Amino acid sequence: MSRIRKLIALLLSMIIFIIPVTSCSDDDDEVILQADYGSYGADIAREFASLYPYRRAYTEQEAAAGEYIRSKFEELGYEVSKQDFSNLYGGTSSNYIVNISGKGFFSIDEFGNPQEVRRTIVIGAHYDDAFSEDQVDSSYGYDGISDNASGIGVLLTIAAQIKNYEDLSFDVILVAFGAGNDNYAGAQAFASSLTDEVAGSIDCMYCIDSIYGGDKVYASAGYNSLIMNQKYPMRRKLYQAYDVVYDSLLYSQYGFSLYYNECGIITDLNGDGFDDIYREVSANKSDYVPFDNMNIPIVYFDSADYFFDNMDEMKDTKNLNLQEFGGMIRSTPIDSSTILDPFMVTEERDLLQVRINCVAYVILESMMKGSDYAMTYNEYMSLQEG
Repeated sequence: MSRIRKLIALLLSMIIFIIPVTSCSDDDDEVILQADYGSYGADIAREFASLYPYRRAYTEQEAAAGEYIRSKFEELGYEVSKQDFSNLYGGTSSNYIVNISGKGFFSIDEFGNPQEVRRTIVIGAHYDDAFSEDQVDSSYGYDGISDNASGIGVLLTIAAQIKNYEDLSFDVILVAFGAGNDNYAGAQAFASSLTDEVAGSIDCMYCIDSIYGGDKVYASAGYNSLIMNQKYPMRRKLYQAYDVVYDSLLYSQYGFSLYYNECGIITDLNGDGFDDIYREVSANKSDYVPFDNMNIPIVYFDSADYFFDNMDEMKDTKNLNLQEFGGMIRSTPIDSSTILDPFMVTEERDLLQVRINCVAYVILESMMKGSDYAMTYNEYMSLQEG
């Protein structure tokens, strides 16, 4: 009985402690919601998809879609650089680039002197989609809302919200890539144009692609993390992204979870002749590939369902109403607001808005965790004051 009395006493003491902490009064501060960015990004994605539904690489609609993105960057007060490129057949496309300077980092040399260090983050999403108008039946209402109007919604949300991060130390490059569906041609053109100095300064490339149509939102590292002795350094930024989700209570606030791919299938993922564990990487390729090949850490966001026992079974959704193309959404005619919204939007929650805002927030907050190679400005000033 004495044990029971002690347990009851302990529970009562916990209740007494908790009640003052969780109770509210008129004088209490309001609870601050993380990722509370409103409908800006989702509105952009839907407008963009509606205006330019058939923006296949190298088409007139793709060109018009790129200029739309330029106008949205400029409305936010940014100077935009346009980088033109072409394919072997004379098709032309463009990347739209915004450079944002951070506070910089500091390192201490062998003599104890501070040295300013510039570190860079690249955040990118392609804006083209899979089809031109003559390639898909109009009855589907195809508009590429997932692939990749949703990614453009994230990119512009970050552009709008990053101004609130006055202590950000990274230099940030935002890129809307053209011709992503042509073997990441825009990303390749951009990566190839980087100077050795800038390329060497990149801590991470964040890539956003098709975050709307799939059952779950995943974050993955690059194939460079499969190389022996590179797993942790090439996945550190991925782990930071998960830390942000857990620390910020995004699930309790929005029902948003960020998933690991943990299926653990044993297969040769990177074609080097050795079996790999299919974990924390994605078989879905996107604009991160050129950066992955440059041995730059990447964090890739997409929506899918990786919970299968066989690579051939992988698909975007298990929704029985969306199986016309074997459960795939991206690069199929059912990548359509008309088809997807009835399953993704309710009176209580717009899943497109939730995913765009939460992915943008995760990237922004991940950047605030700093660099593995130097101290942030605030860390350096704290050291000086100490």
